[in-house]
Amino acid sequence: QVHLVESGGGLVQAGGSLRLSCVASGRTFSRYAMGWFRQAPGREREFVATISWGGRTTVYADSVKGRFTISRDNAQNTLYLEMNSLKPEDTAVYYCGANDDGVVSRSSDAYDFWGQGTQVTVSS
Repeated sequence: QVHLVESGGGLVQAGGSLRLSCVASGRTFSRYAMGWFRQAPGREREFVATISWGGRTTVYADSVKGRFTISRDNAQNTLYLEMNSLKPEDTAVYYCGANDDGVVSRSSDAYDFWGQGTQVTVSS
């Protein structure tokens, strides 16, 4: 089992930037593919980005492509999401997830472990 803790959320104006972090503890972080998802009030959890266990493969939702960058530091057991050119529609609770299969997936069902989430609010 792996325990995930997100941080880095906050309130930012449209056009601004934030960097989210997700620190993992427990089992070997590098065995997991990792993903970022988000959930806005009244909406289902949606895929944002995912990265393979070694970091070679990344996949993004169309809505964030070119603005967000997912990365990982396996030596530090940490996953990142760099968010630039933020828009009000990016407002949501952001969650990181760990996929024990080690392969990237857009489906939240593929992820075995989740953090508690961090709130991102983008004002217009």
